[in-house]
Amino acid sequence: MTPPPRGLAALLLSAAAGVCSAQPNLDLGKAEYEASCASCHGASGKGDGAVAPHLIRRPADLTAIAARNGGVFPSQLVWEVIDGRGSREIGPHGSREMPIWGVQYRLQAIQLGQGGVPEWYVRGRIVALLDYLARLQAK
Repeated sequence: MTPPPRGLAALLLSAAAGVCSAQPNLDLGKAEYEASCASCHGASGKGDGAVAPHLIRRPADLTAIAARNGGVFPSQLVWEVIDGRGSREIGPHGSREMPIWGVQYRLQAIQLGQGGVPEWYVRGRIVALLDYLARLQAK
């Protein structure tokens, strides 16, 4: 007999079951964006969030990422900026303009009891954001 799933697997299975039955149209990327990014980058992603006027530098217009990169959405580059753990800049709000989300998400994973695989939690949240940001790109 197989033991019941534990840790992240159990959380993902129960979350997926709950999401599928309760909210079949839930957009995880949009929900993550609204929770983590919209206060600075704005609901539309144009860099006009409620916190933007209080920052030293205006947040980037996230709808123009592909346009700034020859019409291609640079997933790896955007991943690295969101994650931030590979950045040589001082953070979380030193010389870096935005939080180091990789650290924040990892801490949340540990607090939620993700055991030995908090990196899956981090990656899932960043993948959701990448998907949403790719869909925000101006056509």
